Amino acid sequence: MPLRTIVVVPYDPRWADRYRGEGAALRALLGGELLALHHIGSTAIPGLAAKPIVDILAEVRAIETMDRLAGDMEAIGYRAMGEYGIPGRRFFVKGPDDARACHLHAFGAGHPRIADHLAFRDHLRGHPDEASAYGRLKEELARRFPHDIDAYMAGKEPAIRELLRRAGAADVP
Repeated sequence: MPLRTIVVVPYDPRWADRYRGEGAALRALLGGELLALHHIGSTAIPGLAAKPIVDILAEVRAIETMDRLAGDMEAIGYRAMGEYGIPGRRFFVKGPDDARACHLHAFGAGHPRIADHLAFRDHLRGHPDEASAYGRLKEELARRFPHDIDAYMAGKEPAIRELLRRAGAADVP
């Protein structure tokens, strides 16, 4: 397995275009099962430094739909990863581990993590100083832990918890 390097880069406005392109493919595949699709995560926040992996949140009528469609998801480039640490979620990755392009986080209708993801995104969109500080933290962690995703994620966790609290999220870890 190739060594995965954590790279945080300056904001790229093409991330929104990538989201729109992926969104069109996902809408076509999911059809009436899809209730909503959202660009989330750092690539959804103008000006924020991020790993160049577009995060997409899909709200579907029933999460079991994503299990049934795993083969169809694979046909459009997404690999199913199961819940991947979050009960009630189905997580998919697009691209090889050393160069992922997209992450899809699918939740069934009304799952509390949906509102929390959107609150986090919207809070940072509305508070550019906080977004900038978060981006600097991510850049520093990527420099310190270029091949240790666990340490990188652990380093972000206190800031994420605080930002979720400020955003009024219900499910702060």
